[in-house]
Amino acid sequence: MTEKQHITIKGVKDGLIFLLDDNCEFSTLLDELQYKLEKSHQQLLTGPIVHVQVKLGTRQVNEEEKERIKAAIRQQGNLLVQSVESEVKAEPKPEDGNNLKLITGIVRSGQTLEHDGSLLLLGDVNPGGTVLCTGDIFVLGALRGLAHAGCKGNKEAVIAASLLRPTQLRIDEIISRPPDEWMTGDAQMEYAFLSDGVMKIDKMTQLQRLRKLPVVFRA
Repeated sequence: MTEKQHITIKGVKDGLIFLLDDNCEFSTLLDELQYKLEKSHQQLLTGPIVHVQVKLGTRQVNEEEKERIKAAIRQQGNLLVQSVESEVKAEPKPEDGNNLKLITGIVRSGQTLEHDGSLLLLGDVNPGGTVLCTGDIFVLGALRGLAHAGCKGNKEAVIAASLLRPTQLRIDEIISRPPDEWMTGDAQMEYAFLSDGVMKIDKMTQLQRLRKLPVVFRA
């Protein structure tokens, strides 16, 4: 049998650690384990009692499979299995737009600023400039170009600016109405959000109602 590398045996202070590949077939794993115990690692595995920890990576095994691993190792009389453990496989986190990035500068005509997460831009977005984010977009300056928030399906994203005068706004796949239909002419910071699939504009002070943000202070 040609020795494979699905199993790595490491010596540690308290004994040995068997690192088992979590991708190959279970039967392949057992065959290689048997081979290493009987043929290729005799010198390492002989001698006084040795404590063994078995690490399965993210492989999940039932009690029968766990017992088969233990039984194979116990055949080597001096090996004492202390544990057979699997790691908990982390669930992928949904994109929530909380990866906030701070950028200072001006997005000029013909430029596109992209970010995976939310963006705080200390500067302006000029006509012809584009800001594209998977999360929220906050512009502490004039937004006069195109801004697309929640571009990977985040309908909860918002677009806010000190001066909201865009050529176009997009949240998820929803595109704003022509700016002259909703511009208030007010100099207060405003934000765009989706409500029942329709884009709406409100004062930034009202964002707390949408996001349930904590109140830091009251006037």
